[in-house]
Amino acid sequence: MSAIETTEPVQATAGEPEPLRMTYEQWLAWEYSSGLTEWVDGEVIIMSPPSIAHQRVLQLFAFILAMLQQVLGNGQLVVAPVAMRLNSSGPVREPDLLYVMEEHLDRFSARQLDGPADLVVEVISDDSVARDRVDKFYEYQAGGVCEYWIIDPREQTRRVDLYALDQDGRYQPVPPEVGGIYRSKVLPGFWLRESWLWQETPNTLAYATEVVGVERMLAAIQQNGIQEAS
Repeated sequence: MSAIETTEPVQATAGEPEPLRMTYEQWLAWEYSSGLTEWVDGEVIIMSPPSIAHQRVLQLFAFILAMLQQVLGNGQLVVAPVAMRLNSSGPVREPDLLYVMEEHLDRFSARQLDGPADLVVEVISDDSVARDRVDKFYEYQAGGVCEYWIIDPREQTRRVDLYALDQDGRYQPVPPEVGGIYRSKVLPGFWLRESWLWQETPNTLAYATEVVGVERMLAAIQQNGIQEAS
């Protein structure tokens, strides 16, 4: 009997599909070809396909972080899909983007991140507002995700919320600086300007160069070119 056949639906409200229920082991073995899924208390959450605005924001964020990582060389950037399980008995989430510092790379197993990322980004979709702003907020806070970015690219509610853990392990909002600049508390040198996120045709390379710096960007390109040639 396959994992699909062993799942048990729970009662759904009228007009809604019945959610799938399965064990964590079944979820790991299950192959879902139509998008991302998460496992929470035995229930499989199937994500809606992302919007163009969602993907545009994610790609911009990931490109800038990737360029900075090349320069700093102090961690690993991973873009969805990758599973993150904060503890052995908790839910399994698949953040849109996560960054793990060098000293915590041992948290990666062959299949997932076992433990918290240092930085997590979630880009809101219509069906993920409560999940990202409430469920994951408290899960990531309790699980020790040091920095949590919530980006809402929907035209009617464009907004950035940045939170960092304080000494008591509670998220505190990190307000923007002059010019709408949000600066990371966890990753040295990482910042971005909010207005960049809402551009339909963002000048991604120019933004990344502004964050990383021209000299460091050229040095990283030269170094990588030398390494590939050798």
